[in-house]
Amino acid sequence: MSTLLALEDVRVRYGVVEALKGITLAVEEGEIVAVLGANGAGKTTLLKTISGVLSPRSGRIVYDGRRIDGVPAHEIVGMGLSQAPEGRRIFPQMSVLENLQIGAYRRRVDLAADLRRVFELFPVLEERKGQIGGTLSGGEQQMLAIGRALMSRPRLLLLDEPSMGLAPMIVLRIFAIVSEIRSQGTTVLLVEQNAAQALRLADRGYVLETGTVVLSGTAEALLGDEQVRAAYLGEAV
Repeated sequence: MSTLLALEDVRVRYGVVEALKGITLAVEEGEIVAVLGANGAGKTTLLKTISGVLSPRSGRIVYDGRRIDGVPAHEIVGMGLSQAPEGRRIFPQMSVLENLQIGAYRRRVDLAADLRRVFELFPVLEERKGQIGGTLSGGEQQMLAIGRALMSRPRLLLLDEPSMGLAPMIVLRIFAIVSEIRSQGTTVLLVEQNAAQALRLADRGYVLETGTVVLSGTAEALLGDEQVRAAYLGEAV
């Protein structure tokens, strides 16, 4: 495998507050990599920085051999990196189909093939393609957010808390679809509070605390780590 994404000593500030304190991590092509941590650990800041919404104060972000720290977000999408954000952020007054079409705003060719792929992954979206996005259930909105991100044909998909607020059965379905997305050739960087589900899905993982990587390793090793079990799996050690 080759390294698709690498962060080297990345630091991000909100005013005087340092939200990321020298983050170094890597994502190999074809992997699912999980980033775990409590609220305020810096997980969403990390994804926003990778996708160009925030600019790092220092450090390097290299995607597919090219530095992207400082590159505008819309150009990063065009390079093959797309994000399904925390809270879904769909356009609630637009139809399902219109939301998906917006996901392909950087591309204007072969959209029919992209729609077919999304509808194969999420048949309910095809059933509801004329429905207003804001009337969908929470799980359906999450599917729409992921489908919209896939419409840009990303090589690397960033997922920010895809299980948030969803019923356990819907969470299992979403994670099964993420696994299928990887099997189709898309690398995934997954930010999650649901550590058990994320690590069962992922190849490797990183644990953030207050903007710092405190643990990293294979998913299997992290699942067996006493610190992870106590802090994120609710198990006494």
